[in-house]
Amino acid sequence: MLNLYEGIREGKSMQLAFVFINVELGAEDDVLKTLKKISNVKEAYAVYGVYDIVAKVEAESMKMLKNITWKIRKIDKIRSSMTMLVEKTE
Repeated sequence: MLNLYEGIREGKSMQLAFVFINVELGAEDDVLKTLKKISNVKEAYAVYGVYDIVAKVEAESMKMLKNITWKIRKIDKIRSSMTMLVEKTE
């Protein structure tokens, strides 16, 4: 089971988001390899459905999260993306 809060340090608020990505036909493996090289991308999976890839991204601030998602959007062979911010309720 996917633990949304895995790796979050106690007492420190982290920003967490899922990025849903559409890529060019046949480019899933290349994009996955590139995503996994980004340290803030904690997990990335090829999926079936409306999107081709889902990536879990974690950052120390909203500004850092924004920079990471812009970096992801600039990866070659990505056609579009949608970022969903996680609202933590405890």
